[in-house]
Amino acid sequence: MAIEGDVATVPINIGQRLDGLNHIAELRAKVFGLNIEAELERFIKVMRDPRDVNKAQNERALAAIFFMAKIPAERHGANVSNLTTDEKRELISAMNHFRAVVSLFPKRLTMPD
Repeated sequence: MAIEGDVATVPINIGQRLDGLNHIAELRAKVFGLNIEAELERFIKVMRDPRDVNKAQNERALAAIFFMAKIPAERHGANVSNLTTDEKRELISAMNHFRAVVSLFPKRLTMPD
């Protein structure tokens, strides 16, 4: 026997998902007073790890995030503590944009022959 009624979920587009992720980030800051700076520092440190076998690709991915955040290329090497509040907001928004886009990736990617 099926449950009849309205659908509990609806599909949303990338823009709506991005707006939602950014809204949640705003709420976390206001309601819980969370400071993301330490997590951002950890993320950037991992992405810049010179011992990682994918160091070059990690640096390219990080550069893409900084580019999406409209942070000038000469500041891509800066630590999070040296970024302005606006730059941090743009960085988080860019990361949320990537999260929204990645959710659309095909589920089972395979390498071509």
